[in-house]
Amino acid sequence: MFKITERRQLSKDTFQVTVHAPAIAKKAQAGQFVIIRTDDKGERIPISIADWDDERLVLVVTVVGESTRDMGALKKGDSLLDVSGPLGKPSVIGKGGTVAVIGGGCGAAACYPISKELKKKGNRVVSIIGARTKDSLVWIDRMEKVSDELILATDDGSAGVKGFVTDALEKAMNGERFDRVIAIGPVIMMKNVSAMTKGVDTIVSLNPIMVDGIGMCGACRVIVSGESRFACVEGPEFDGHEVDWDNLLDRNTCYDEECSCRK
Repeated sequence: MFKITERRQLSKDTFQVTVHAPAIAKKAQAGQFVIIRTDDKGERIPISIADWDDERLVLVVTVVGESTRDMGALKKGDSLLDVSGPLGKPSVIGKGGTVAVIGGGCGAAACYPISKELKKKGNRVVSIIGARTKDSLVWIDRMEKVSDELILATDDGSAGVKGFVTDALEKAMNGERFDRVIAIGPVIMMKNVSAMTKGVDTIVSLNPIMVDGIGMCGACRVIVSGESRFACVEGPEFDGHEVDWDNLLDRNTCYDEECSCRK
């Protein structure tokens, strides 16, 4: 059992939990994730590690279904049945000059440790964070501390650029040359970012359906450079220009009909 030591509501649908998991926290690196279960009847949910110290992990989750809703109902002092990790390959940071780090929705929290490490390595970090409304933006204060420039985008224009992160990226690219682009968030957002950045090293963190997290079940199979890859062990980060985005979109919706029947 993994005790929740803190819980915070970040927006209407997004919350943050801090979990006591010292064995995992001591090994965590930027770009990795964990798989959690709330109880013995719960689904296995992959969640990016947003932050950590020697004993605790910080996870940021948006409620999108029954399992994340169950997790969101937990309070400080409650426990998660399982927390497995750290999983996946850590981000390759390096010194890459000027890097655009783009986060959509709660992807902003997943961007935080990557931006933090990039800045430590001496890169110029331009973070572009987007959400539907101002009230849906999360971890803006943290992202500001690890960015040389922070650009916000909201669908309704209530904060920053009116439009999507791609609109903000297009404006930023008119005035600055990026050596690398890193995008984390909804699949369609990462697809559109990759379409805009031909000729620029573009890394995306893929979020296919996962089950075991160790490459045995094959549920997280994605097509990259025309070959099958397992996101849980060979990713989650891949070259955005080589991902078969239509295949990923299809696979991520393969259980939609079953899920709608359970509502």
